[in-house]
Amino acid sequence: MANELTRYRKNGRWFALAAAVLFLSFVLLVALQDQLGLQVQALQDLRTNFHNDFIKDQRYLWILSGLGVTAQITVFSTLLGIVIGLSLAIIKVLQHNGRHLFFLTRFANIYLTVIRGTPVVVQLLIIYYVIFSSVNVSKILVAVLAFSINSGAYVAEIIRAGILAVDRGQMEAGRTLGLNYATTMRKIILPQAIKNVLPALFNELITLLKETAVAGYIAMADLTKAGDMIRSKTLDPILPLLAIAAIYLVIVMGLTNLIGRLERRLRRSDNR
Repeated sequence: MANELTRYRKNGRWFALAAAVLFLSFVLLVALQDQLGLQVQALQDLRTNFHNDFIKDQRYLWILSGLGVTAQITVFSTLLGIVIGLSLAIIKVLQHNGRHLFFLTRFANIYLTVIRGTPVVVQLLIIYYVIFSSVNVSKILVAVLAFSINSGAYVAEIIRAGILAVDRGQMEAGRTLGLNYATTMRKIILPQAIKNVLPALFNELITLLKETAVAGYIAMADLTKAGDMIRSKTLDPILPLLAIAAIYLVIVMGLTNLIGRLERRLRRSDNR
């Protein structure tokens, strides 16, 4: 399995390199067609569309601005989602161990059922058009709340599974040393659980990044919305959407490579 995963990653890198070379070659061919003596109408139309989509009126700045908005939403939603998920995970673990925290246990169960059972875009629209309908609030704040609430439900299950995967003897050992339940959980159980679920948390980050593409439903100029704005101005959907897709692909591939390095480092630390 490890060999297949390594081979898959190597093939992915070669595919990415080949795609990058083909893309750059195509861009140079289009840009230098006059110097090369190429009079192909399709290439000329493509160069005209490229100029209208990205160069004219500095429309490439829309994409850069949208990328910044997407990055803000992703980062802050990830951080807040981890806080929410960790809190819910501890409540669920206590429930698993037969400890019920009054209404918190029922709230956690309802929260996980509702949030995981409804689309994130519907949650975003409810928060913006219902909860904050009469409040002048930043759209970025609304998006961060919506995506962090959604991500928190999935993070909770990831961390809960990580905590339950830690051997029960770890808790017994901590209590034997005179530590109370909270201290044992904080100093012994959680560090091991977080280490085990870090790759899964990074995968949730990737999922969250792609889910932010629906932020345009509340008229927010994120990365995807920027490409759609260019399309509405130039009536050319191909280049703007391909550019947006390429940006997402590069970011996801970078995060995937980071996950691979993290997993290898964790395996080396386990084998010491």
